[in-house]
Amino acid sequence: MPWWGYVIATLAMTHVTIAAVTIYLHRHSAHRALDLHPIVSHFFRFWLWLTTGMVTKEWTAIHRKHHARVETAEDPHSPVALGIKKVLLEGAELYRAESKNMETMAKYGTGTPDDWIERNLYTRFSWQGVGLMMIINLILFGPIGLTIWAIQMLWIPINAAGIINGIGHYWGYRNYSCEDASTNIVPWGILIGGEELHNNHHAYGTSAKFSAKWYEFDIGWLYIRILATLGLATVRKVAPKLKLESGKQAPDFDTLQAVITHRYAVLTSYARTLKATYRTEILTLRERSKGTLDGDSLKRLKVWINADATKLPEAARAKLEVALASSKPLHTLCAMRQELSTIWERSNDTREQLLHRLQDWCRRAEASGIPTLARFSQNLRQFA
Repeated sequence: MPWWGYVIATLAMTHVTIAAVTIYLHRHSAHRALDLHPIVSHFFRFWLWLTTGMVTKEWTAIHRKHHARVETAEDPHSPVALGIKKVLLEGAELYRAESKNMETMAKYGTGTPDDWIERNLYTRFSWQGVGLMMIINLILFGPIGLTIWAIQMLWIPINAAGIINGIGHYWGYRNYSCEDASTNIVPWGILIGGEELHNNHHAYGTSAKFSAKWYEFDIGWLYIRILATLGLATVRKVAPKLKLESGKQAPDFDTLQAVITHRYAVLTSYARTLKATYRTEILTLRERSKGTLDGDSLKRLKVWINADATKLPEAARAKLEVALASSKPLHTLCAMRQELSTIWERSNDTREQLLHRLQDWCRRAEASGIPTLARFSQNLRQFA
């Protein structure tokens, strides 16, 4: 073939590998967001055995633990806990180390394939598959097949273990104020099968669709829809869509359920709606602080206000307290945000108690004298 023929062949094969990871391992096995026809499921298992040597149970268990222990010392690959350099450059090594943790496998690896071929081939001889792939590449492409094989072997360690697990928790934009550091790297999920939309995924972990905004594209979801049309996949769950009911005078049980379901979107909307108020108050605070708060602290103040204060470093929390003591509006906005988040955190309260708390929150927000806070509350009342 001409040189570009080998490039196309390499990109095609690595893209199938990415599709297998995002559709089979991630959305199907780890999160049960969709069911796959046995033919499709086994093709992906076979292809991953050839091109990665990864075992379904190991990948599934490690990813589930990542969600359960995200951004803590127990997270298998958090750049917040381990540093971006380590996760970006040593992501595959972190995966292999965690795969040897039998406690992780037992606790998080349930419901994965345990048939004869899994036990006697894919798990028992996990790395023999990639050796077979090397032989196949040599037969198909000649000596250049070794180069193609090397690229195949590096594709998942670089793109998934490195970029998604590393950059996807370090740099990018956020649609949802999740309790972790997840980000969307770019709005077009093509090269890594939609995994680029990592913040969306952490907001709605069991959704088969990763795109959330009109300008975002998830090619993995496109493939799932094609499989579903052919009767080869069944979508079990996607992220719920927010509905608004105008004219509500007070929050009701539907409002409460919507607020809890869309809690990350609620916090994001809170920050965006009150952005102008934050900016005005911080400018005023800059003039009044007289050196009490340095320039860097004033720049980071909006981030601190919209974060969980209990999780801030001690130095940042101390500076935040100084700022809030100097500005009544900022103190109100910060306190009201923390109170709002407790509505979905108080699991021991009854629905009636939670609804009363939400109604009281809206009354106080609209009587706060802060126009942007009142507008946010009026919009929140319309959730249905």
